[in-house]
Amino acid sequence: MSLVRLNIKGISYSQTQNGAYALILNEVDGDRKLPIVIGAFEAQSIAIALEKEIRPPRPLTHDLFKNFADRFDIVVKQVIIHKLVDGVFYSSLICERDKIEEIIDARTSDAIALALRFDAPIFTYKNILDKAGIYLKVNPTKDEDGEETNEDSILVDDLVASELEPNAPRENYTSKTLEELQNLLDEAVANEDYEKAAHIRDEISKRQ
Repeated sequence: MSLVRLNIKGISYSQTQNGAYALILNEVDGDRKLPIVIGAFEAQSIAIALEKEIRPPRPLTHDLFKNFADRFDIVVKQVIIHKLVDGVFYSSLICERDKIEEIIDARTSDAIALALRFDAPIFTYKNILDKAGIYLKVNPTKDEDGEETNEDSILVDDLVASELEPNAPRENYTSKTLEELQNLLDEAVANEDYEKAAHIRDEISKRQ
């Protein structure tokens, strides 16, 4: 399968869902965009790496990974978004040390935050871009009230709504035992449903 190189167009936020962001990746030799919903922490980490002039007083998690990798001569050569299942993107870090190449599984938001710090190119497969890529207007348009509307923000709202819909309404965990909550937490983490995991973790913390 052929690889398609992507660059980062930017990060957009939701006007209706607090803490919801979308990372917009752009096809280098085309007009399609690949939007990926990410969390606030990952959005901050990617934004800081994009700005380059902003330096946190202490290393963020992705900065720490970069410092650790540099110390042991590990280089991230490229990031490949290699799979899309039920709206979830899966990525790999292609790393090299002592001329030995290794492939490491990673969340896409983490992989891209690291790609920026290593100046590594980002790729996806053509079939993924064919399936999930969209043509996104970049110029502001006006809504029914005559006010300018950002197309990226509309996109994020649609993405967030589609992601939240299968999980809404959120389950009430107050009736669950600690053992049941721990099992649910393990299951949520295994399924990479970190929002659900956070709700369960909060309920566990209340009882301890």
